[in-house]
Amino acid sequence: MKHEKRGLAGKLNRLFASVPRPDGKEYTNEQVAEAVRSSKLVKTLSQSYIWQLRNGVKDNPTYAHLRGLAAFFEVPVSYFVDDDVTDRIDEKLAKLRAERERMAELAGNSEARLIAMRAGELSPQGRRQVIELLNVVHELEKVQRNAGAGQDRAEYGTSEASTDSAQGNQT
Repeated sequence: MKHEKRGLAGKLNRLFASVPRPDGKEYTNEQVAEAVRSSKLVKTLSQSYIWQLRNGVKDNPTYAHLRGLAAFFEVPVSYFVDDDVTDRIDEKLAKLRAERERMAELAGNSEARLIAMRAGELSPQGRRQVIELLNVVHELEKVQRNAGAGQDRAEYGTSEASTDSAQGNQT
């Protein structure tokens, strides 16, 4: 017997959690059932059947149901049956979720919103100049962060130079 994480219920629940509605909330079983029925990939699919799949009450859906659910969540049907495919897609979904969270955090930042609003009022040439300036500041801060990390390594004796010299002393 498969571990629930690997079973159909676990996979389906991860898709519900990882692929949100445009407002960021999780789709309901009814919304998914209606969308799949509307796609004409499946003649019948109820919210209660999706609930049964998600809770492990049912675990042997038809290929048409899997195809409809896969189409809705924009994953291949093999997501539900091949753990290697599941792992690759889950990794991509996790990266997308992290990026969505980062974007939501930025959207909540009043300074970032002000920059975006002002940029929207600029000419295309002005926006290009602002982007170039942001890129310069970004690169500068990246160099400063890396220099700070290098200084931390040096303080703890883990710099590449100290590692190389230590290796040289051993030969």
